[in-house]
Amino acid sequence: MIIQALTFYLLAAVTLASGVMVISARNPVHSVLFLILAFFNSAGLFILLGAEFLAMIMVIVYVGAVAVLFLFVVMMLDINFAELRQGFLQYLPVGGLVGLIMLVELLLILGGWAVQPQSIAVTAAPTPAIAAMSNTEALGSLIYTRYIYLFQAAGIVLLIAMIGAIVLTLRSRTGVRKQSISQQVSRRRDESVEIKEVAPGSGI
Repeated sequence: MIIQALTFYLLAAVTLASGVMVISARNPVHSVLFLILAFFNSAGLFILLGAEFLAMIMVIVYVGAVAVLFLFVVMMLDINFAELRQGFLQYLPVGGLVGLIMLVELLLILGGWAVQPQSIAVTAAPTPAIAAMSNTEALGSLIYTRYIYLFQAAGIVLLIAMIGAIVLTLRSRTGVRKQSISQQVSRRRDESVEIKEVAPGSGI
């Protein structure tokens, strides 16, 4: 038990330190590397909790795909991060207000659990026996039965975020040729075909 406790505190400390370095590192590549370190330590915490499936998903999906994609995007794009940081102080009051509201909400939740410990037993889902089903089966049955609406809501939020990112980055710039299907379909024959009568001997 002592080894498990020491491992938990070590992984938790490294995860918190990596999370702080993600938002405080000046180099964006270093921020992505600290994010990968935080994902690895979170996977270790999941293993300590007995959630091997979540640990595997954390390493394969987040470290192997998402974080690596972030790294390649940051390294390939020519972004002036010094210019982006110029408006930090301008939006600091709004960001501080949002962070304060979230902190108050978390304190209210933790305070409610401290005042009424029986509320945890009411809101928590029953834990099945380890020998009855596997970790993956227990997680799937819980997500797709009790939390199905929250799972669908999370998918809708991600879809809206993806559409918003596409709309924000879709800009019409001068000097860039862009295909317009409607204009190609609606044009007439006399607008696209011109017949030239070349006299004999006057061609190239």
